[in-house]
Amino acid sequence: MIDLAAIALAQYRIRPHLPPTPVETVQLAGADVALKLECANRTHSFKIRGALNAALSLDSAARARGLIAASSGNHAQALAYAAHLVGARATIYMPAHTPQKKVDGVRRYGATPVLDAPNYDEAERTARETATREGLTFISAYNDAQVMAGAGTIGLELLEQVDGLQRVIVPVSGGGLIGGVATALKSLQPDIEVIGVCAQRAPAMYNAFHGTTLPQIWETLAEALSGDIEQGSITLDICRRYVDDVVLVDEPSIAAAMRQLLALGWVVEGGGAVGVAALLAEQVQPAAVGKTAIVISGGNVDMATLQRVLAG
Repeated sequence: MIDLAAIALAQYRIRPHLPPTPVETVQLAGADVALKLECANRTHSFKIRGALNAALSLDSAARARGLIAASSGNHAQALAYAAHLVGARATIYMPAHTPQKKVDGVRRYGATPVLDAPNYDEAERTARETATREGLTFISAYNDAQVMAGAGTIGLELLEQVDGLQRVIVPVSGGGLIGGVATALKSLQPDIEVIGVCAQRAPAMYNAFHGTTLPQIWETLAEALSGDIEQGSITLDICRRYVDDVVLVDEPSIAAAMRQLLALGWVVEGGGAVGVAALLAEQVQPAAVGKTAIVISGGNVDMATLQRVLAG
Protein backbone atom coordinates (compact mmCIF):
# COMPACT_ATOMS: atom_id res chain seq x y z
CA MET A 1 0.00 0.00 0.00
CA ILE A 2 1.02 3.63 -0.42
CA ASP A 3 0.20 6.79 1.49
CA LEU A 4 0.67 10.53 1.22
CA ALA A 5 4.15 10.36 2.75
CA ALA A 6 5.30 7.93 0.04
CA ILE A 7 3.95 10.23 -2.67
CA ALA A 8 5.62 13.28 -1.13
CA LEU A 9 8.93 11.37 -0.99
CA ALA A 10 8.47 10.39 -4.65
CA GLN A 11 7.97 14.04 -5.53
CA TYR A 12 11.19 14.91 -3.70
CA ARG A 13 13.09 12.19 -5.61
CA ILE A 14 11.88 12.95 -9.11
CA ARG A 15 11.52 16.75 -9.05
CA PRO A 16 15.22 17.40 -9.90
CA HIS A 17 14.68 15.40 -13.09
CA LEU A 18 11.05 16.20 -13.96
CA PRO A 19 9.49 19.66 -13.68
CA PRO A 20 5.70 19.80 -13.17
CA THR A 21 3.74 19.20 -16.38
CA PRO A 22 1.55 22.02 -17.67
CA VAL A 23 -2.18 22.50 -17.17
CA GLU A 24 -4.25 24.10 -19.93
CA THR A 25 -7.85 25.20 -19.42
CA VAL A 26 -10.14 24.57 -22.41
CA GLN A 27 -13.86 24.51 -23.17
CA LEU A 28 -15.28 20.97 -23.29
CA ALA A 29 -18.88 19.84 -22.89
CA GLY A 30 -19.91 23.39 -22.10
CA ALA A 31 -17.51 23.85 -19.20
CA ASP A 32 -13.99 25.06 -18.46
CA VAL A 33 -11.90 21.92 -18.04
CA ALA A 34 -8.26 21.73 -16.94
CA LEU A 35 -6.13 19.33 -19.00
CA LYS A 36 -3.17 17.92 -17.07
CA LEU A 37 -0.81 17.38 -19.99
CA GLU A 38 1.34 14.36 -19.18
CA CYS A 39 1.91 14.06 -22.92
CA ALA A 40 4.29 17.01 -22.41
CA ASN A 41 6.35 15.02 -19.90
CA ARG A 42 9.71 13.41 -20.65
CA THR A 43 9.07 10.29 -22.79
CA HIS A 44 5.64 11.88 -23.47
CA SER A 45 3.79 9.95 -20.78
CA PHE A 46 3.02 9.96 -17.06
CA LYS A 47 4.87 6.65 -16.79
CA ILE A 48 8.23 8.37 -16.36
CA ARG A 49 7.15 9.45 -12.87
CA GLY A 50 6.70 5.94 -11.52
CA ALA A 51 9.58 4.34 -13.40
CA LEU A 52 11.99 7.04 -12.26
CA ASN A 53 10.84 6.89 -8.65
CA ALA A 54 11.21 3.10 -8.67
CA ALA A 55 14.68 3.18 -10.22
CA LEU A 56 15.91 5.89 -7.87
CA SER A 57 14.58 3.89 -4.91
CA LEU A 58 16.64 0.78 -5.73
CA ASP A 59 19.89 0.00 -3.97
CA SER A 60 23.05 -0.51 -5.98
CA ALA A 61 22.76 -4.32 -5.89
CA ALA A 62 19.27 -4.28 -7.39
CA ARG A 63 20.40 -1.91 -10.13
CA ALA A 64 23.48 -4.01 -10.86
CA ARG A 65 21.35 -7.12 -11.43
CA GLY A 66 19.61 -5.34 -14.31
CA LEU A 67 16.00 -4.21 -14.66
CA ILE A 68 13.19 -5.99 -16.48
CA ALA A 69 9.57 -5.14 -17.15
CA ALA A 70 6.58 -5.79 -19.36
CA SER A 71 4.88 -2.91 -21.09
CA SER A 72 2.56 -1.94 -23.92
CA GLY A 73 4.98 0.88 -24.62
CA ASN A 74 4.90 3.87 -22.28
CA HIS A 75 6.30 2.16 -19.17
CA ALA A 76 8.90 0.60 -21.47
CA GLN A 77 10.19 3.98 -22.63
CA ALA A 78 10.02 5.38 -19.12
CA LEU A 79 11.96 2.52 -17.58
CA ALA A 80 14.51 2.65 -20.40
CA TYR A 81 15.13 6.31 -19.59
CA ALA A 82 15.21 5.69 -15.83
CA ALA A 83 17.67 2.81 -16.25
CA HIS A 84 19.89 5.00 -18.40
CA LEU A 85 19.80 7.71 -15.72
CA VAL A 86 20.84 5.36 -12.89
CA GLY A 87 23.33 3.38 -14.98
CA ALA A 88 21.45 0.07 -15.13
CA ARG A 89 20.72 -2.18 -18.09
CA ALA A 90 17.05 -2.84 -18.87
CA THR A 91 15.10 -5.40 -20.89
CA ILE A 92 11.46 -4.77 -21.73
CA TYR A 93 9.01 -7.43 -22.94
CA MET A 94 6.38 -5.86 -25.21
CA PRO A 95 3.46 -7.12 -27.31
CA ALA A 96 4.33 -7.76 -30.95
CA HIS A 97 1.78 -5.14 -32.06
CA THR A 98 3.36 -2.32 -29.99
CA PRO A 99 3.51 0.91 -32.06
CA GLN A 100 6.93 1.41 -33.61
CA LYS A 101 7.24 4.86 -32.04
CA LYS A 102 7.24 3.28 -28.58
CA VAL A 103 9.72 0.55 -29.56
CA ASP A 104 12.06 3.17 -31.00
CA GLY A 105 11.80 5.11 -27.73
CA VAL A 106 13.02 2.08 -25.78
CA ARG A 107 16.04 1.64 -28.02
CA ARG A 108 16.81 5.38 -27.92
CA TYR A 109 17.72 5.11 -24.23
CA GLY A 110 19.78 1.95 -24.62
CA ALA A 111 17.31 -0.66 -23.34
CA THR A 112 16.48 -3.91 -25.11
CA PRO A 113 12.90 -4.48 -26.34
CA VAL A 114 11.66 -8.07 -26.77
CA LEU A 115 8.55 -8.26 -28.97
CA ASP A 116 7.65 -11.96 -28.98
CA ALA A 117 4.34 -11.86 -27.09
CA PRO A 118 0.92 -11.72 -28.79
CA ASN A 119 -0.49 -9.44 -26.06
CA TYR A 120 0.41 -7.62 -22.84
CA ASP A 121 -0.58 -10.43 -20.47
CA GLU A 122 1.75 -12.88 -22.21
CA ALA A 123 4.54 -10.30 -22.22
CA GLU A 124 4.18 -9.83 -18.46
CA ARG A 125 4.13 -13.57 -17.80
CA THR A 126 7.33 -14.10 -19.78
CA ALA A 127 9.05 -11.10 -18.21
CA ARG A 128 8.32 -12.35 -14.70
CA GLU A 129 9.57 -15.83 -15.55
CA THR A 130 12.76 -14.34 -16.99
CA ALA A 131 13.26 -12.14 -13.94
CA THR A 132 13.04 -15.18 -11.65
CA ARG A 133 15.29 -17.34 -13.82
CA GLU A 134 18.01 -14.71 -14.35
CA GLY A 135 17.78 -12.86 -11.02
CA LEU A 136 16.73 -9.54 -12.59
CA THR A 137 14.87 -6.74 -10.82
CA PHE A 138 11.28 -6.70 -12.08
CA ILE A 139 9.48 -3.33 -12.06
CA SER A 140 5.78 -3.62 -12.75
CA ALA A 141 4.03 -1.02 -14.86
CA TYR A 142 1.36 -0.64 -12.15
CA ASN A 143 1.57 -3.24 -9.35
CA ASP A 144 4.45 -1.60 -7.52
CA ALA A 145 4.28 0.80 -4.58
CA GLN A 146 7.08 3.04 -5.85
CA VAL A 147 5.58 3.20 -9.35
CA MET A 148 2.19 4.11 -7.91
CA ALA A 149 3.70 6.72 -5.59
CA GLY A 150 5.44 8.32 -8.56
CA ALA A 151 2.14 8.52 -10.45
CA GLY A 152 0.57 10.04 -7.35
CA THR A 153 2.72 13.15 -7.75
CA ILE A 154 0.28 14.21 -10.47
CA GLY A 155 -2.34 14.63 -7.75
CA LEU A 156 -0.06 16.88 -5.71
CA GLU A 157 0.63 19.03 -8.76
CA LEU A 158 -3.07 19.31 -9.63
CA LEU A 159 -3.87 20.66 -6.18
CA GLU A 160 -1.21 23.34 -6.67
CA GLN A 161 -2.20 24.19 -10.24
CA VAL A 162 -6.03 24.11 -10.30
CA ASP A 163 -8.04 26.36 -7.99
CA GLY A 164 -11.38 24.96 -6.85
CA LEU A 165 -10.61 21.43 -8.03
CA GLN A 166 -13.66 19.20 -7.53
CA ARG A 167 -13.59 16.34 -10.07
CA VAL A 168 -10.62 14.54 -11.65
CA ILE A 169 -11.01 12.15 -14.58
CA VAL A 170 -8.20 9.63 -15.05
CA PRO A 171 -7.45 6.91 -17.64
CA VAL A 172 -7.38 3.41 -16.14
CA SER A 173 -5.65 0.18 -17.01
CA GLY A 174 -4.02 -1.70 -14.12
CA GLY A 175 -4.78 1.11 -11.69
CA GLY A 176 -1.32 2.44 -10.89
CA LEU A 177 -2.05 5.91 -12.22
CA ILE A 178 -5.51 6.42 -10.77
CA GLY A 179 -4.57 4.69 -7.51
CA GLY A 180 -1.67 7.05 -6.94
CA VAL A 181 -3.56 10.17 -8.02
CA ALA A 182 -6.62 9.27 -5.94
CA THR A 183 -4.50 8.56 -2.84
CA ALA A 184 -2.85 11.98 -3.10
CA LEU A 185 -6.09 13.87 -3.74
CA LYS A 186 -8.28 12.12 -1.18
CA SER A 187 -5.60 12.31 1.51
CA LEU A 188 -5.54 16.09 1.22
CA GLN A 189 -9.06 16.91 0.04
CA PRO A 190 -11.47 13.99 0.60
CA ASP A 191 -14.43 15.65 -1.15
CA ILE A 192 -12.72 15.65 -4.58
CA GLU A 193 -14.32 13.10 -6.91
CA VAL A 194 -11.99 10.76 -8.80
CA ILE A 195 -13.50 8.98 -11.80
CA GLY A 196 -11.66 6.39 -13.88
CA VAL A 197 -12.15 5.72 -17.57
CA CYS A 198 -11.44 2.39 -19.27
CA ALA A 199 -11.59 1.66 -22.96
CA GLN A 200 -14.55 -0.61 -23.63
CA ARG A 201 -12.11 -3.09 -25.18
CA ALA A 202 -9.80 -2.94 -22.13
CA PRO A 203 -12.29 -3.24 -19.24
CA ALA A 204 -10.19 -4.86 -16.52
CA MET A 205 -10.66 -2.23 -13.80
CA TYR A 206 -14.28 -1.65 -14.80
CA ASN A 207 -14.87 -5.39 -14.31
CA ALA A 208 -13.11 -5.36 -10.94
CA PHE A 209 -15.02 -2.28 -9.82
CA HIS A 210 -18.49 -3.32 -10.99
CA GLY A 211 -18.31 -7.12 -10.79
CA THR A 212 -18.78 -7.58 -14.54
CA THR A 213 -16.98 -9.96 -16.91
CA LEU A 214 -16.63 -7.94 -20.10
CA PRO A 215 -14.02 -9.44 -22.44
CA GLN A 216 -10.55 -8.09 -23.15
CA ILE A 217 -10.21 -7.25 -26.86
CA TRP A 218 -6.63 -6.54 -27.81
CA GLU A 219 -7.35 -4.44 -30.90
CA THR A 220 -8.03 -0.94 -29.57
CA LEU A 221 -6.91 2.64 -30.13
CA ALA A 222 -6.15 2.63 -26.40
CA GLU A 223 -3.53 -0.12 -26.57
CA ALA A 224 -1.75 1.49 -23.61
CA LEU A 225 -4.71 0.47 -21.43
CA SER A 226 -4.86 -3.18 -22.57
CA GLY A 227 -4.19 -6.09 -20.24
CA ASP A 228 -5.71 -7.76 -17.25
CA ILE A 229 -4.92 -6.88 -13.63
CA GLU A 230 -2.51 -9.18 -11.83
CA GLN A 231 -4.17 -11.25 -9.12
CA GLY A 232 -3.55 -9.67 -5.73
CA SER A 233 -2.44 -6.36 -7.25
CA ILE A 234 -2.09 -3.60 -4.65
CA THR A 235 -3.98 -1.30 -6.99
CA LEU A 236 -7.31 -3.07 -6.48
CA ASP A 237 -7.84 -2.26 -2.81
CA ILE A 238 -6.57 1.28 -3.28
CA CYS A 239 -8.94 1.95 -6.18
CA ARG A 240 -11.91 0.48 -4.30
CA ARG A 241 -11.07 2.72 -1.36
CA TYR A 242 -10.44 6.02 -3.13
CA VAL A 243 -12.00 5.94 -6.63
CA ASP A 244 -15.62 7.07 -6.88
CA ASP A 245 -16.55 5.39 -10.18
CA VAL A 246 -15.15 3.75 -13.31
CA VAL A 247 -16.82 4.17 -16.72
CA LEU A 248 -16.28 2.85 -20.24
CA VAL A 249 -15.80 4.56 -23.61
CA ASP A 250 -16.01 2.95 -27.05
CA GLU A 251 -13.64 3.21 -30.00
CA PRO A 252 -15.51 5.94 -31.94
CA SER A 253 -15.56 8.09 -28.79
CA ILE A 254 -11.81 7.63 -28.31
CA ALA A 255 -11.14 8.59 -31.93
CA ALA A 256 -13.37 11.68 -31.59
CA ALA A 257 -11.47 12.72 -28.46
CA MET A 258 -8.11 12.32 -30.22
CA ARG A 259 -9.36 14.57 -33.02
CA GLN A 260 -10.69 17.13 -30.54
CA LEU A 261 -7.37 17.24 -28.70
CA LEU A 262 -5.48 17.60 -31.97
CA ALA A 263 -7.70 20.56 -32.83
CA LEU A 264 -6.67 22.05 -29.47
CA GLY A 265 -3.01 21.61 -30.41
CA TRP A 266 -2.14 18.33 -28.65
CA VAL A 267 -1.19 14.99 -30.20
CA VAL A 268 -2.58 12.42 -27.76
CA GLU A 269 -2.66 8.63 -27.98
CA GLY A 270 -5.91 6.72 -27.55
CA GLY A 271 -5.21 5.67 -23.97
CA GLY A 272 -4.39 9.25 -23.05
CA ALA A 273 -7.59 10.59 -24.60
CA VAL A 274 -10.18 8.40 -22.84
CA GLY A 275 -10.93 11.03 -20.18
CA VAL A 276 -11.88 13.56 -22.83
CA ALA A 277 -13.83 10.82 -24.63
CA ALA A 278 -15.87 10.18 -21.48
CA LEU A 279 -16.75 13.85 -21.20
CA LEU A 280 -17.65 14.28 -24.87
CA ALA A 281 -19.72 11.06 -24.87
CA GLU A 282 -21.48 12.15 -21.66
CA GLN A 283 -20.29 9.13 -19.70
CA VAL A 284 -19.00 11.68 -17.18
CA GLN A 285 -20.33 15.19 -16.59
CA PRO A 286 -18.25 18.24 -15.64
CA ALA A 287 -18.44 19.03 -11.94
CA ALA A 288 -21.58 21.02 -11.10
CA VAL A 289 -19.56 23.14 -8.67
CA GLY A 290 -15.82 23.73 -8.89
CA LYS A 291 -13.30 22.76 -11.57
CA THR A 292 -12.97 19.50 -13.50
CA ALA A 293 -9.50 18.24 -14.48
CA ILE A 294 -8.64 15.46 -16.92
CA VAL A 295 -5.32 13.64 -16.87
CA ILE A 296 -4.02 13.38 -20.46
CA SER A 297 -1.76 10.46 -19.74
CA GLY A 298 0.30 10.07 -22.92
CA GLY A 299 1.03 11.27 -26.43
CA ASN A 300 2.92 8.38 -28.04
CA VAL A 301 0.81 7.66 -31.11
CA ASP A 302 2.37 6.50 -34.35
CA MET A 303 1.69 8.19 -37.68
CA ALA A 304 -0.30 5.28 -39.16
CA THR A 305 -2.74 5.28 -36.24
CA LEU A 306 -3.06 9.05 -36.31
CA GLN A 307 -3.80 9.03 -40.02
CA ARG A 308 -6.45 6.36 -39.51
CA VAL A 309 -8.10 8.39 -36.74
CA LEU A 310 -8.08 11.57 -38.82
CA ALA A 311 -9.61 9.69 -41.75
CA GLY A 312 -12.47 8.61 -39.49
